[in-house]
Amino acid sequence: MTPSIPDFTDSELKLTNQTLLERYGRMVALQTADAEVQLEPDSDVLTTCPVIYWEERGAHFVVFKLGASRFKAQFFYSEATQYGTGKESFDNVGDCVITLLQVQADHEQQMQGIRSGMTRLDMKEDSGDGYTGPLVI
Repeated sequence: MTPSIPDFTDSELKLTNQTLLERYGRMVALQTADAEVQLEPDSDVLTTCPVIYWEERGAHFVVFKLGASRFKAQFFYSEATQYGTGKESFDNVGDCVITLLQVQADHEQQMQGIRSGMTRLDMKEDSGDGYTGPLVI
């Protein structure tokens, strides 16, 4: 039997709240819940894990607590469009949340046609008047 995974600690929740406050400039409502997760790829066993969930800017975010100091995260727009961080797990909830937010922000920019490394000149629309004023983001 798999040992019980502890809930998120107050300090882990506080760190998540602080990170989201820095990212969005305001408090974001967090929800805690449980999810059944397949911890071992070679096993069909599902383990109940605590999660933190929030919604922001059209995306849904989930941070899974897989163990005492083991976290995994994903974001999605619908059940059919789920994205991970590209990393199997993190040993710090702060690093997990920051990476999740960075990956989602990069994805959001790609959806808007902005690629990493583009300059203002790459993104300007040619209005025909030669004006290349500041890019407003």
